[in-house]
Amino acid sequence: MSEGEFDLIRRYFSTAGKASRAEVILSIGDDCALTKLQPHQTLAITTDTMVENSHFYPDIAPYDLAYKAVATNLSDLAAMGAEPAWISLALTLPRVDSSWLSEFSRGLFDILDRYNVALIGGDTTQGKLTTVTITAQGILNQDYALRRDQAQVGDFIYVSGTLGDGLAGFHLLRAMQQGEKRALDSDRDFLIRRNFHPQPRVELGLCLARHRLANAAIDLSDGLGGDLGHILARSRVSAEIDLDQLPLSEPLLRLYGREQAELLGIQGGEDYELCFTVSPSRQAELDRHLAQLQVPYRRIGRILPAHSSPEITFIRGGKRLDIEVTGFEHFK
Repeated sequence: MSEGEFDLIRRYFSTAGKASRAEVILSIGDDCALTKLQPHQTLAITTDTMVENSHFYPDIAPYDLAYKAVATNLSDLAAMGAEPAWISLALTLPRVDSSWLSEFSRGLFDILDRYNVALIGGDTTQGKLTTVTITAQGILNQDYALRRDQAQVGDFIYVSGTLGDGLAGFHLLRAMQQGEKRALDSDRDFLIRRNFHPQPRVELGLCLARHRLANAAIDLSDGLGGDLGHILARSRVSAEIDLDQLPLSEPLLRLYGREQAELLGIQGGEDYELCFTVSPSRQAELDRHLAQLQVPYRRIGRILPAHSSPEITFIRGGKRLDIEVTGFEHFK
């Protein structure tokens, strides 16, 4: 690299004037960062890697790449009910591009500052492909975390936001990469932005954990069918999903129609919404707390006793449908 690693870090990733947290004792500039926890706190840790041509196209705006890389990790913390606290960043680049790094840094700190998360360390290196690896750490302020293995028979199944938008945005981006010439309208722009800028449901996760409202939870990175399947397998239960209750955005419905929009909602990854199960006895309490958050959510089904196959039964108008569930796969 024409610019030294430490010069690059100082120039683009200095944390001066950025989000700081009382738990951080020593940040960027030493061999390790040092943080502390209170006796009643538990640390939640997640790591995610995004590789050029596997997870994103080379011409993605660097602002969007940084924003999404952080958002996906914060979504994992939200799914556990943890408060995001700090991240470390490992960045591999083919070359140093000042304008690219400036925009990447801006996107990175915009989302970090929004959620009061500190950048405390990482690494930069040179390689053939751009690769972004983030390790995010969050704090649980009690001996309780949202998990995948505690869903109970009879639980209602909920999801936040709308489903299928992220995968639809991915399909639109792929069509553009393959040479499709079509002007962006407001619907297509909405879906592409939903792919680039997922909203990690941090406040929702914190609320569910703080009040112990959810028995199980997961974030939807690989699609409702695939990710809910992880809850069912870990909890040894099955589920029934009412397709009439799937929350689908108006842009998705206008562009794809109801039937295709439902498939995108079931199989689509990249939404980064939360799916969680709640006992019917806690429904009123859930509604009261989430009304204060003003977070969109909808009940879409219920947890059933385990049976052999399929794990998930889909119904519409009370009638069972045969739908093959597949999870989202990047660029496959």
